[in-house]
Amino acid sequence: MDKRIDIQELEPLAYQAMFGLEKYLTSSKLKKTHIELIKIRASQLNGCAYCINLHTSDALKMGETAQRIFLLNAWKEAGDLYSQEERLVLAITEEVTLIAQQGLSKETYGQAEMLFDEHYIAQIIMAVVTINAWNRIAIATLKKF
Repeated sequence: MDKRIDIQELEPLAYQAMFGLEKYLTSSKLKKTHIELIKIRASQLNGCAYCINLHTSDALKMGETAQRIFLLNAWKEAGDLYSQEERLVLAITEEVTLIAQQGLSKETYGQAEMLFDEHYIAQIIMAVVTINAWNRIAIATLKKF
């Protein structure tokens, strides 16, 4: 493996800002389950093995079931394994992560408005943006688990 830069060492203020986003998320109204589902699913889509490993471990520690983690990449076909709220959070996660495909669709956003208040929608989007940034940092610097 090629040696790559350590952004945390070279640009500590950048990492401090990223950790600020994490602190914001932990103080938000987002359910812990929603946060972990967002982190795992976005990391799966981005192919970030380091983040998948980290967040599946975190989810298991907080009581998430192995079955729900194993089936997360097929959540649309998993029936009632995920609640309506969770399915919507996962849809937002996919559409924002894969933003070049269509972005956050009018349909998904409209469903979010019916289920969540504006603050919760904003927090979901910020959680997706944050894990996508972490995925890109980990992948660009070849951070392995």
